[in-house]
Amino acid sequence: QVQLMESGGGLVQAGGSLRLSCAAPANIFRINIMGWHRQAPGRQRELVATVVPGISTNYADSVKGRFTISRDNGNNTMYLQMNSLKPDDTGVYYCSAHRNTLGQWTYWGQGTQVTVSS
Repeated sequence: QVQLMESGGGLVQAGGSLRLSCAAPANIFRINIMGWHRQAPGRQRELVATVVPGISTNYADSVKGRFTISRDNGNNTMYLQMNSLKPDDTGVYYCSAHRNTLGQWTYWGQGTQVTVSS
């Protein structure tokens, strides 16, 4: 079973920064769209950012200008640099890969907790 492995979550004060990492098998990483999602307690999972290899990046309005999604092709790893963090950014962050024509993501990581204190 394909698994994506997230790391880098933790506790940070408002205004601080964190960088999340997502390692993927090479065959999945190289050909697929990948994304970061988050789920806050009591709320639905939301898409935060996506990256299409060599084409584009996209961000939710709530994180534009503060978060940056990137890929390291040499290490088959995707990153999410999060700056100017707010308490509303608190949640479990998941990485994903491969989105089908119905918008459903195929591969998921186990999630990493991000907690932003005020």
